[in-house]
Amino acid sequence: MKKKIRVLVVDDSALVRKTLTDLLTSDPDIEIMATASDPFVAAQKMKNEVPDVITLDVEMPRMDGITFLKKIMSQHPIPIIICSTLTDKGTETAFKALEYGAVEIITKPKLGTRQFLEESKVRICDAVKAAARARVKRILPRKKAEPKLTADAVIAKPLSRAMVKTTEKIVVIGASTGGTEALNTLLEALPQDSPGIVIVQHMPENFTASFAKRLDLSCKINVKEAVDNDSVLRGRALIAPGNYHLLLKRSGARYHVQIKTGPLVSRHRPSVDVLFRSTARYAGANAIGVIMTGMGDDGAQGMLEMKDAGAFTIAQDEATSVVFGMPQEAIKRGGVKKILPLKGIAPFIVQETKI
Repeated sequence: MKKKIRVLVVDDSALVRKTLTDLLTSDPDIEIMATASDPFVAAQKMKNEVPDVITLDVEMPRMDGITFLKKIMSQHPIPIIICSTLTDKGTETAFKALEYGAVEIITKPKLGTRQFLEESKVRICDAVKAAARARVKRILPRKKAEPKLTADAVIAKPLSRAMVKTTEKIVVIGASTGGTEALNTLLEALPQDSPGIVIVQHMPENFTASFAKRLDLSCKINVKEAVDNDSVLRGRALIAPGNYHLLLKRSGARYHVQIKTGPLVSRHRPSVDVLFRSTARYAGANAIGVIMTGMGDDGAQGMLEMKDAGAFTIAQDEATSVVFGMPQEAIKRGGVKKILPLKGIAPFIVQETKI
C-alpha cells in the first residue's frame, strides 16, 4: 500500500486549519499528521513525529512563521509551504520565506479565504505532493553583496545610443518551485556583458518586483521586473510580473517584451509556455531556452516548439532540481538538447553566446 504524505498544518485561524484539513484529506495520497495554532504548538507535535510537509502561516501569535521557518531550515530541514495573506509589507516577508528555504508560496486573500482555498484545491494538493518530493537542504546565512556601481562612476553617458545588433542571441528561462534560489545561482554567475535574458518564474502578484530588486543587488547584470515594451538588451534580465503573461517580440533589430493579461496557461499566469512559444516565433535559432526546477509541465510544450524552431534548449538536471517535474516533462517530450547541473548552465550560456 502506498504511503500517504503526512502534513502538519500551522495557522492561527481555526477556519483555515479546518479548510486546509478538509481539502488536503480529500486527496487519497495526503493525510493530516496534526494541526497547530502557532509554532510552539507545532514544535510540541513534532517531538512525536516529523511530518513530510508543513503548511505554514506567516502572521501568528508568540512566534511568526518566518522565524519558525528559519529555525527549522537551519537545524532539521523539512519541505515547507507558506500559506499567507500578502500585503505590500508581506511581499518582502514572503520573499524572505523563499530565501530561507520555503518550497512554495500560496497567497491567501484578506477576504474570502475559505472560498479561495477551496477553489485552489488542486493547486494546493499538487504543491504538497511536489514539496514531499523536494530536496530541501540546510539554509546557511548569506554573505552580504558588495554595492554595484554603474558606469556613471567612471565615465559620463554618451550623447547618442548605439543600435542593437540584429544577430544578438537571447536567453529565455522558465522556473517554478525552487526557482528563486536556482535563478539566483544562475544569474550571479553571469558576466556583465551576458546576452539579454527574459524570465518567467511562477510567483504571486506584487512579489516579482521585490525579487528582481534583490537579484539586481547580487548580480553583475541588471535585473528588473519587466514592463510593457521593455527592450531585451545585453547585461539585462527581465522578469515577468506576477499575474501577467510575458511574451517576446521583435521589431526590426530590436527584441522587446509584451505584458498581457489572459487566461491561465498550464494552470499559470505568467506561463513559461507562453514565453517559450513567442520566443520560438520571434527569435527561433537566435534563442537559448532554459527550463529549471519546478512542479508540473508548464514550459514543456513551448520548449519543444523552440527546439523545432532551431533554438538551443537546456534542462536543469534532476540532481540539482528541488522538483524535477518541469525539466523532466520537457525531456520526455523531446524538447531538450542538453541536460546540465545548475552550476553548469551559466558557463554554457557564456560559451554559446560569445560575440
